[in-house]
Amino acid sequence: MNGALRRGTCDGRRASGPHRTGELDLATAPQLTEAAEALLSSGYAGIVVDLTPTVFLDSSGSRTLIAIARKAAAAGAELHVVAPRGNRPVRLPIDLLDLGAVVPIVNSVGEVPSPAVNRDAT
Repeated sequence: MNGALRRGTCDGRRASGPHRTGELDLATAPQLTEAAEALLSSGYAGIVVDLTPTVFLDSSGSRTLIAIARKAAAAGAELHVVAPRGNRPVRLPIDLLDLGAVVPIVNSVGEVPSPAVNRDAT
């Protein structure tokens, strides 16, 4: 099972962002990229990628997070990745690769400093 990508809800001003369930790997990383690019092209000033329900993260998934962070920065948007410390299969590669130096990693959605806001809706 590779899992699924669930898109968060949007109330016109806020988006909870994509939730990656199952695995974030070579087979599923393009889905995350597509979802993040859609949010960026819709004018969101921030994206929250929630990896809480993710059970596996490989190098392809890690590269995807870096690419999304770079695209968000180029678009003038913020990216935050939720990866709780208790989720060892996801946090281990994040910590070993020091992804936190490139991608803002938080332990819970509550730690995200600002909501994803659609620039066109403000």
